[in-house]
Amino acid sequence: MESRSNWGTRAGFILAAVGSAIGLGNIWRFPTVAYENGGGAFFIPYLFALLTAGIPILIMEFTMGHKHRGSAPLTFKRINKKSEFIGWWAVLVAFVISTYYAVIVAWAMSYSVFAFNQNWGSDTESFLFNDYLKLAAPGEIGGIVPGVFIPLVIVWVLVLGILFKGVKKGIEIANRIFIPALVIIFLIIVIRAVTLPGAIDGLQAFFAPDFSSILSPDVWVAAYGQIFFSLSIAFAIMITYSSYLPKKSDLTNNAFIVGFGNSSFELLAGIGVFSVLGFLASQSGVGVDDVVAGGVGLAFVVFPAIINEFPGLNGLFGFLFFASLVLAGLTSLMSITETYVAGLVDKFKISRAKAVFFGGGLAALISILFSTQGGLNFLDAVDYFINQFGVALLGLVEVVVVAWILRQVKELKEHANEISDIRLGSWWTICLAVITPIVLGYQMYQLLTQNLLKQFETESGNYGNYTDAFIIYAGWSVAAGALVIGIILSLTKWKGNNRTEAEAKAKEAK
Repeated sequence: MESRSNWGTRAGFILAAVGSAIGLGNIWRFPTVAYENGGGAFFIPYLFALLTAGIPILIMEFTMGHKHRGSAPLTFKRINKKSEFIGWWAVLVAFVISTYYAVIVAWAMSYSVFAFNQNWGSDTESFLFNDYLKLAAPGEIGGIVPGVFIPLVIVWVLVLGILFKGVKKGIEIANRIFIPALVIIFLIIVIRAVTLPGAIDGLQAFFAPDFSSILSPDVWVAAYGQIFFSLSIAFAIMITYSSYLPKKSDLTNNAFIVGFGNSSFELLAGIGVFSVLGFLASQSGVGVDDVVAGGVGLAFVVFPAIINEFPGLNGLFGFLFFASLVLAGLTSLMSITETYVAGLVDKFKISRAKAVFFGGGLAALISILFSTQGGLNFLDAVDYFINQFGVALLGLVEVVVVAWILRQVKELKEHANEISDIRLGSWWTICLAVITPIVLGYQMYQLLTQNLLKQFETESGNYGNYTDAFIIYAGWSVAAGALVIGIILSLTKWKGNNRTEAEAKAKEAK
């Protein structure tokens, strides 16, 4: 069994926390969200959301994990036995995300090889959907696609091999290599991007402020949504990582560093992405508006098309771009998987090796579904519903339960202030107990309206225009299943005393 002080240095923890936040989505999600919600003006609600929700929740989760010295389920159990299900719900959400996230990393791994000779050809969209993914109709599984399955196996071997080594010898060492490499590679890409013809047009489109847009509530909700998802909060990662911190750790300072570190990378991604989009627009003789795309289409359709047009060293810069996606994906996948590894170790008192084998092995087996011909459709539906009705709803429940039902804010504040240089005051309480619940509550109302009420008004009301049957078993059932299984796990008996139960009881006795 590992002790609960596993980070070799503070820098190791910060690199791991930033690495978990800087995922694949940060590279393509933030630039398009900012562009669609006011451009340069979006940075006002974005910064406000970071300071009133992102960093306050980071502080809350850092403090919870550090104070109670356990995985998310153990942490919530120690706060109140009846709240243990929230920890398991978060772990199950992370488990589901890991099953399809690994496949996207596998795509990036394949494309890093394709980049050398631009094997995707001139029609990059047809290559992705028809030649590479061999996409089947929604609801159909089809056969396993070897070009996806083989790199998927490599991804899981790397991640589970690192996790077998533990926190200090595995996760920390991997992040000390992956994160600096990611930043250096992405800086090279950005420097090259801003020197391309048309890059200025792309940057003007990205930064041009539309101040009228910030009067829209939807823009503010988009800002909070971006902060919420990009910082890896509310699905057990930060609670788990902070439980490995030494007893004397500056929690609030760490939260600010992680929050601003993640946002800095997102800004860097925006500069790089829109520089190359400006280049593509100039080469195609169209406006930047005509080449902007979101989601996986930006990374695996638009960027290969851009790389085709590069004036030189196409293969090198194509490889560097997709290598950066692989590194970002691996660091996030390690942190996501660690949540349920730690949960299994704490709950069932098994060795770390067994937890990695059973937990990670099950996730790897399930991920094979997403490497089939129908994998992209399943991935699209599962990703939408587990994020919107898993992560977002979970975050709302977590904050309301901690702040209002269990009234833990004062106790957590005292714990953080004892060991942190930046002291928490009323601003933290107001942000956590008032602002965040209101914003997340409004966001959930919008999502439920879009996905439930509209479905009864029009035949095309489902997300992605998928059929009702497909949405039920690939969307709603997955999101609901994470909660139901989480509740069942919370009702099972804990196997003996866990690693720090005696320490926790002694502290309570004082």
